[in-house]
Amino acid sequence: MDDSGGLARLDRRVSECRACPRLVEWREEVARTKRAAFADWTYWGRPVPGFGPADARLAIIGLAPAAHGGNRTGRMFTGDRSGDVLYQALHDLGLASQPTSAALDDGLELYGVRVTAPVHCAPPANKPTHGERDTCRPWLVQELKLLRPTLRAVVVLGAFGWQAALPALTEAGWTVPRPRPAFGHGAHVPLEGGLDLYGCFHVSQRNTFTGRLTPEMLRETLGTAAQMAGLR
Repeated sequence: MDDSGGLARLDRRVSECRACPRLVEWREEVARTKRAAFADWTYWGRPVPGFGPADARLAIIGLAPAAHGGNRTGRMFTGDRSGDVLYQALHDLGLASQPTSAALDDGLELYGVRVTAPVHCAPPANKPTHGERDTCRPWLVQELKLLRPTLRAVVVLGAFGWQAALPALTEAGWTVPRPRPAFGHGAHVPLEGGLDLYGCFHVSQRNTFTGRLTPEMLRETLGTAAQMAGLR
């Protein structure tokens, strides 16, 4: 089942959300003031919807758009170094049409993969509050419900995303074990309902520059999840 119409409608609704005053103020201020290197850009400056096909078998859940990345370009993990690392890995695994993600019109396609986040607005200091996370959760729940007919594996990047994803998965209809499983790189939790959940360190510069997350580690986790999802 391909609910591309339903997902497209959801994406439009996400991009119009103004539910969190602090995030609205921040994302729009960043879009006005810009960064000098991107002075000629017209920033997106809105919530950033998920990216990828409606019949995805693998979902990747991050944290939130970057102020001068997704908040500028309008696409998840696009226009920043975190995205460079993620999309290079997906391309290496045959899950993306190209290794870079620079702009909405750059021709990038994902094969069987949907990239999203528990918070759709760029937060100050890359730190959404727990209240903002919870306010944004219904969008993730609806997205997971629309993906559910084909979704077979989820990779969550980082502890914040993990804490947000578990209740969203529960609300979307999967059974999460209790007590809730702890986050860790390489964590693997099979969920009742036919979904394999994986934890992975976030592709932040703090992790990739220090070697806490290497390209090999990322490819291994994504590759394992893709295999479980029937994409390899």
